[in-house]
Amino acid sequence: MKAVDLLAFESVWPRHDGTKELTIRRDFGVAPARYYQLLGRAAVSIEGMATHPITARRVRERSMRRAA
Repeated sequence: MKAVDLLAFESVWPRHDGTKELTIRRDFGVAPARYYQLLGRAAVSIEGMATHPITARRVRERSMRRAA
């Protein structure tokens, strides 16, 4: 699973809902919790920031708000 793929998916599905969870399981073969772990790593990766800078920034900011 590449950072580019995760961030591309997140740019299409920015909000979390039941349909997104089913799609994550179907398309990536992982649980939603694991998807969000991988998405967080993708958002701070050089590849992720270079290919999807806006989505990567949004994911990083959302993660920082949740941690605060």
